[in-house]
Amino acid sequence: MFLSRVWPSGTRVLYRDGMRTARLGRSRGELAVGLLASIGAVVFVTAAIAVVKPYVPVLSLGVLYVFAVLPVAVLWGIGLASLVSIASMLAFNWFFLPPTHTFQLSDGANWLALAVYLVTAIVVSALAARARRRAELAELREREASALAEEVLEAEALRRSDAIKTAVLHAVSHDLRSPLTAIVAAAAGLANPELRLEDADRVELVTTIRSEADRLDRIVGNLLDLSRLESGVAAPHPELWPAEELVGRAVEQLGAEGERVVADIGADTPPVRVDAVQIERVLVNLLDNALKFSPPGSPVQVRVDESGGQLLLHVVDQGPGVAAGEREAVFEPFRRGDGAAVRGAGLGLAIARGFSEANGARVWAEDDPWGGHFVLALPAAERTPVSA
Repeated sequence: MFLSRVWPSGTRVLYRDGMRTARLGRSRGELAVGLLASIGAVVFVTAAIAVVKPYVPVLSLGVLYVFAVLPVAVLWGIGLASLVSIASMLAFNWFFLPPTHTFQLSDGANWLALAVYLVTAIVVSALAARARRRAELAELREREASALAEEVLEAEALRRSDAIKTAVLHAVSHDLRSPLTAIVAAAAGLANPELRLEDADRVELVTTIRSEADRLDRIVGNLLDLSRLESGVAAPHPELWPAEELVGRAVEQLGAEGERVVADIGADTPPVRVDAVQIERVLVNLLDNALKFSPPGSPVQVRVDESGGQLLLHVVDQGPGVAAGEREAVFEPFRRGDGAAVRGAGLGLAIARGFSEANGARVWAEDDPWGGHFVLALPAAERTPVSA
């Protein structure tokens, strides 16, 4: 199957089964313009020779017709350039070589000179046309490479989009269904008139409903937070906050599991200027991640250091930790840690990093032989001196 395509430069290229095979020529309009330009070039050089003829030996001026051949060869190819070469020699013979205004020559040596000029002009035109073709082919290859690169990037974007959609569907199908199932089961038990429940059992079912509802709220909140971060609408509203209060607010959101968090924050810890809601979200996700990956009932420690104008909040658990090769990957959306029993959509750490960076902070995983260890570095605010 043959297809033809005309590029902006005017070159028409023949394709067979998607492969370039030959250049076919130009439109009639292009040829007409080239023909007029060829005539004009011969006339212009002829006029120039007539001007300088009284001052220079006429036989040496024939080489000037190269300046008529070159532009035609570059712009319109060897076909028109060959015609210009022949027309140039005829014009030179007619107007300047004796006897003038005839194609006869009185000196036989002039025939050799004309032949040399003609061959030179044709060779020059062939070289120029060849250079032009190479430039066009290079441009064509560049366009093809660019188109191929765009296709590859588009395919990769589609692949990533499909992967994200799959992850979202997984989060919806599993991570949302699990708390909903627990809530429905507990509510059904409370609403069943045939089921006699002790007060302790009722309290346990109500506690289950509340904890699973909180878990469901965190999952939905994480999905919304990720959407806000990716759309660029999560602008922070910084205010001055003590670190102890930020940690305390985050622990409150963890419900009963928050009782496992042990915080060590000194009274002289400097405040930080951050968006409290966003940094609270960061701490909730870091603490929730530590609680999920640590053994049941084991404590999760939060300690604070000050270094180089930064407040470093360390979240340390007794879980398996993060492998060296995964310490950056765990912050990617929908990336889960190792362990099939660990629940979660894989959004918490990605959101923690996004909100941290929005507030001029950083978060990373550190090597710790005792377990998981994440650090949140917040810019410390200047202490206001107290007057005596």
